[in-house]
Amino acid sequence: MTIAQIAVPIIWPLLPPAIERLDAANLPARLRIALCYGWRHRRLVNLSQPARFTELVQRRKLDEPPAQYAALLDKLAAKKLAARMLGTEWTVPTLWSGETLPAERPFPCPAILKARHGCNQNRILRQPPSLQEWQELRQLTLKWTRQPYGFWLDEPAYRLVPRGLLAEPLLDAGTGTLPVDYKIYVFGGHAAYVQVHLGRAGAHRWILHDRNWRQLVPSPDHPPRPGSLPAMLDAAETLAAGMDFVRVDFYEIGGQPLFGEFCLYPGSGLDPFAADWIDAEMGALWLAASARRSQPGSATSAVSETNTSSRSGSRVVTSSIP
Repeated sequence: MTIAQIAVPIIWPLLPPAIERLDAANLPARLRIALCYGWRHRRLVNLSQPARFTELVQRRKLDEPPAQYAALLDKLAAKKLAARMLGTEWTVPTLWSGETLPAERPFPCPAILKARHGCNQNRILRQPPSLQEWQELRQLTLKWTRQPYGFWLDEPAYRLVPRGLLAEPLLDAGTGTLPVDYKIYVFGGHAAYVQVHLGRAGAHRWILHDRNWRQLVPSPDHPPRPGSLPAMLDAAETLAAGMDFVRVDFYEIGGQPLFGEFCLYPGSGLDPFAADWIDAEMGALWLAASARRSQPGSATSAVSETNTSSRSGSRVVTSSIP
């Protein structure tokens, strides 16, 4: 056993309070990433030769030019891209967009208000808010737009997205609950996994499937396969063509698939998988896609489906970082 293997379990539990006392702005990005990764995964991150999916997310933060990804993370620009490549019927209408909320509500309810430049910055408006509630919402959204998203997690592409807001119709199909979220992991143009998110407004959990709807590790939840899954898989591969890895998210409302958003840093690479082999298998797919793309004259959008896991089962994981 190495010194690192002995020291890591002792040191990592002490990191969160230590990190809070540090001036994060003065820490090099590689050190911030190493500290956060070690705290979440209880192991050292390999940034020189990453093999795990979660390590490759960290390398993307450090090494890949963020400018090439900014348009994908801009919620308004991403919807325009999806409409152009898939058709307008694939996109959720935009009720309103702007830099700041005006004094009077400019869109109807029910609706969901989002920041265009970040994650976890949204509010559901099932009923028209009172004047006081609207003023409180204006103050909240000013905090959203005051600074770029993604500093603490070192997700640099978010910093290049124009700061602003957008409102969309609330997709609850009259049920009063948020729709199921289908997050498709695409490696080298091949949709390999579907992560199904349930209970997003409450008991949030998710179940990871392969593209054939086989769950990967045991779970009490068994969400039905959406009827539009084949269309979602095709659409995800179309949108992700030419990229080593990207996650493409969808909803299904009344049997109609709808584009949600792109994700370049799932869980910021800080969410442990329920089974360690999943992290390794996804990492191998990412590395294989990168190797194919680097070969002269190779096609980047066609990947053999034989790499998809044949393991079966299901899992549930809950996280504070979606």
